[in-house]
Amino acid sequence: MRRNLPLIYIIEDNGCYGLTKGQFSPTADLGSKAKNGVVNDLPPIDTCALAIELGASFVARSFSGDKKQLLSVLKTAIAHRGTSMIDVISPCVTFNDHDGSTKSYSYVKDHDEPLGEISFVPYFEDINVEYEAGATTSVKMHDGSQLFLRKVAEDYNPSDKMAATRLLHETARRGEFATGILYIEPDKEDFVDLLNLADEPLAFLPTERTRPPKAVLDQIMDGLR
Repeated sequence: MRRNLPLIYIIEDNGCYGLTKGQFSPTADLGSKAKNGVVNDLPPIDTCALAIELGASFVARSFSGDKKQLLSVLKTAIAHRGTSMIDVISPCVTFNDHDGSTKSYSYVKDHDEPLGEISFVPYFEDINVEYEAGATTSVKMHDGSQLFLRKVAEDYNPSDKMAATRLLHETARRGEFATGILYIEPDKEDFVDLLNLADEPLAFLPTERTRPPKAVLDQIMDGLR
């Protein structure tokens, strides 16, 4: 993730290993119950906080039961140039959709805390999106697409890495799931641009396009000094 490769990771987070009869996975919440009544006594890994720390430039969480939000998140991730990580809470209907589970449909619906309403406008569509003054954050993507985040409960800035990490910890302490676009860094240089990679065969590229970027040359020279 630190290389900011143009990839999309989608985690279908159900908190259990469904293929091996529902044992707790590393994302199972502390105190949650398995279908057989066993209580999880280990703290969970927050994949969103981990992705932010590792350098992903787009991090979001959504719920498989919220089609509207999830669709907007997926569209934005596709338009984003860099590493995108989406944690999709997806209850396992066989082993983890019962009372006592914190990954069940009923629990997530009752403890979902959306950051706001998400609207995504592709660059090739001429659409006007209007919100109340001061209530919307507009993020311009590298290809000209527009992401509109309408704030609901608080003045949240999705480009603030520390605020995103703090929000994840605060909502987790309350036993809630913050959903929506948690962090985005649209201007971060991706791995393809950083190494000056090209889609064309190298044999057909002019000489000036085969040279590494100045920043890379400077790093090489610094290492030789």
